[in-house]
Amino acid sequence: MGYKVVVVGATGNVGREMLNILAEREFPVDEIAALASRKSLGTEVSFGDTTLTTKDLDTFDFSGWDMALFAVGSDATKVYAPKAAAAGCVVIDNSSLYRYDPEIPLIVPEVNPDAIEMYKNKNIIANPNCSTAQMVVALKPLHDRAKIKRVVVSTYQSVSGAGKEGIDELWDQTKGMYVPGQEVAASKFTKQIAFNVIPHIDVFMDSGDTKEEWKMIAETKKIVDSSIKVTATCVRVPVFVGHSESINIEFEEFLDEDEAREILRTAPGILVVDKRENGGYVTPVECVGDFATFISRIRQDVTIENGLNLWCVSDNLRKGAALNAVQIAELLGRRVLKKG
Repeated sequence: MGYKVVVVGATGNVGREMLNILAEREFPVDEIAALASRKSLGTEVSFGDTTLTTKDLDTFDFSGWDMALFAVGSDATKVYAPKAAAAGCVVIDNSSLYRYDPEIPLIVPEVNPDAIEMYKNKNIIANPNCSTAQMVVALKPLHDRAKIKRVVVSTYQSVSGAGKEGIDELWDQTKGMYVPGQEVAASKFTKQIAFNVIPHIDVFMDSGDTKEEWKMIAETKKIVDSSIKVTATCVRVPVFVGHSESINIEFEEFLDEDEAREILRTAPGILVVDKRENGGYVTPVECVGDFATFISRIRQDVTIENGLNLWCVSDNLRKGAALNAVQIAELLGRRVLKKG
């Protein structure tokens, strides 16, 4: 016996990826519905070998459905997620709307699976920010061994994190660079993204941090440990898919780089590729379509007493969004609903 599953926002990048991953991982589905806004009503999307026709989110009745994976913005989620939850359908939400609600669990299954029990508070589970999700997968096993005091992270985030408009803008600007008179001005981003990097993701806050940077700080504390100090600089780079992060970690006690490497090799959701030679590391191009979070360049930071540096790469449409949501659904099935 399987589950009745709804994917909300099924025509977007993340929604389509959710459907792909549900099929790839052979999630126990008895029935599945793909929902979209009225402007996308009737659009066909793939679920394994099956073609689904999208239904109208506005009129859909969530009664009798087990879980709904939401891949729409906060505004739409604010309207429809409470309706689904009230109808008894557990919401797994990819937007930022519920991440910082103390009554709603913010879950990365490899990191804090026990928090899933909190879903009963509001029948809603939050999926973290893409840049946070991959980082905490790497941090947690190291934190369990040596307790992390402070993290300094710089991110190199692909344009797919900004949705289809971000992908289109990089593509159009890149083409326009080679065709005189067809240059494309910045629209989705604040400056040219082609052949450039932009140290600005989301809005600026009074502190001088951007909201993306603040999200990484707040979410790491909620998911891993509230005592960890985190500072972040988030940068948009001209890469289509795949987020990269340079992470500097300060521990309460010494952790040797070789031991850290072995800890990460055996940690769930991680693949270590760390050879000190040309090409002995993973780049975003190589991680596209993969489930894993890749760790490379593990080395001691000799400028502080107990420090390590590492390089972290993951497909942001997968672990950073759709995959993590499906893993939450799997965890919910195993721990709570127990139908599959």
